[in-house]
Amino acid sequence: MKKSAIALAIALGTVSFQSAAEIRINGFASIIGGQTLDSDDTLYGYDNDFDMENRSLFALQLSADLQESLTATAQIVGRGQNDFDAEFEWAYLTYAISDSSQISAGKMRIPFYRYSDFLDVGYAYRWVKPPQSVYNLSFSTYNGLSYIHNSTLGEWESTVQLALGSVDDDIVAITYSDEAELNNTVGINWTLSRDWFSARAAYFATEASISAANSPELSGLLAGLTGYGLTQQADDIAADKDDAYFAAIGIAIDYNDILFDAEYTQFDVDNSILAKQQQYYASIGYRIDTWTLHLTYEHNEDKNDNDEFNSVPLTITAPNGVTIPVTTDPTNPNAPYLRTLVNGALAGARSESETWSIGARYDFHPSAAFKIELNQFDNTLTDQKVELLSFGIDLVF
Repeated sequence: MKKSAIALAIALGTVSFQSAAEIRINGFASIIGGQTLDSDDTLYGYDNDFDMENRSLFALQLSADLQESLTATAQIVGRGQNDFDAEFEWAYLTYAISDSSQISAGKMRIPFYRYSDFLDVGYAYRWVKPPQSVYNLSFSTYNGLSYIHNSTLGEWESTVQLALGSVDDDIVAITYSDEAELNNTVGINWTLSRDWFSARAAYFATEASISAANSPELSGLLAGLTGYGLTQQADDIAADKDDAYFAAIGIAIDYNDILFDAEYTQFDVDNSILAKQQQYYASIGYRIDTWTLHLTYEHNEDKNDNDEFNSVPLTITAPNGVTIPVTTDPTNPNAPYLRTLVNGALAGARSESETWSIGARYDFHPSAAFKIELNQFDNTLTDQKVELLSFGIDLVF
């Protein structure tokens, strides 16, 4: 869906007065620039050349009241990294079962994180972007059903969301663009809040299949294992209909002028080359009139379990009793063993990093805020440090 989608949305708004449905159009935008502070560094899609497109976006959200408790919602987003080509990111129907519960069907945001519903609405949070060590999954929507129930538990407000559906998209996993299917995805997200404190927990389970077609190295390794009849070892590194889960917990405090947020997440695809991911952040902020100052620490660790290594035998025995080395070329005595290559692929999936961020937000307008932020990313495995300076304006309209 190209830029014509926005023109269509505006046209729909102009005819709403004659329609049975009341259509409301809201919008939001982020105009963000940034660059790394060293000529050889890259981080979050930025390099040492100043870039105003990577994180910039414009969006419209349309909400139509179809009466009798039924509404339709669509969100159209044009991202700078995609030349601002507009696409429908949300498109769903919602039926209000009662004053406290509703069910939705269509394409919606997956409620992985505290800020999932506002992931693209930069005006809704104090950072230029939420902490990337945690908010690092490259997909954020699913097709399916959502049920939300609001209630009170004593003096606490409770919101429970159940989700059921699937994801069929290109994601960052083995390479920077891999075909992925997440089927039979089911999850729960529960938030409790009282006065200035809130806590949430989320858990999702799915069946994951991620293509290795864009990785010649992994595709060749899988073919080599299969050629030796080592189908179990091949299955143990391929992501093909494997069980996967995502889990998260978090808290938030907004007390007087003091702000505090923390989230911890885990993500794992069983029996695959993908490393188990564990990450968290803690962030403190302080409001001074129209300014908000903040400091954030993040930590990320991805690694495979030790029992996944050395699973490939060094040799196999042929039916005639001959011992065959399990290498890339059994006729070449210098050919590398597949065990070595598999171990290398498992070890290569490991990463560990720390990130410190300091920034400020200035609400110079009732619907707009200026932000500036300095991130220092530290790859603790290689001791490589990268600094990124970004700034810009977030607005809603």
